[in-house]
Amino acid sequence: MSETCPWHKNDPLYKAYHDEEWGVPLVDERRQFEFLLLEGFQAGLSWITVLRKRPHYREVFQGFDPEYLAGASDALMAEWLTDAGLIRNRQKMAAARKNAQAYLRLREEGRTLTGLMWSFVEGAPIVNHRRAMSELPAQTPRSVALSKELKRRGFSFVGPTIVYAHMQAAGMVNDHLVSCHRHAACEALGRELVLPPA
Repeated sequence: MSETCPWHKNDPLYKAYHDEEWGVPLVDERRQFEFLLLEGFQAGLSWITVLRKRPHYREVFQGFDPEYLAGASDALMAEWLTDAGLIRNRQKMAAARKNAQAYLRLREEGRTLTGLMWSFVEGAPIVNHRRAMSELPAQTPRSVALSKELKRRGFSFVGPTIVYAHMQAAGMVNDHLVSCHRHAACEALGRELVLPPA
């Protein structure tokens, strides 16, 4: 049996996420936006909590449509805060709307979120060779720099730790342990990466 990163704890949903999504270089613009928002909702919670709620978020947020989220009324957001299928945190919900608005401003400037994100790793995944979970950092100088840039552009709930978690999830850094069967697979996908125009 091949080895794997231990953090998914053999939960079937968590394991599928580890095996199919985490660390795969992400270039789809809508999913990049979705991942960033979900990382913000995860702050202070376990990722499995967010993962279990993700299908409902996709339904309520209309597939993480930035225009829909950016235009959400206070009344609609108040309704979302009563929905047990979502994380009912007023600040995080307000950040989702604010981040959608920041995302649309970025697009108005002719930029993409994907292009912005990947520019902080020079357009190619950073392949780490970590042997134990204890070697994984909570943040890095690159995540600090990207966090500052996102905040400058009006995004919130994008501190360096949240941003580093996003970088790991979106395959900007390969933090699968070297003993994990996904390390080499994600490294190979990184070599084939073709980014869309920034």
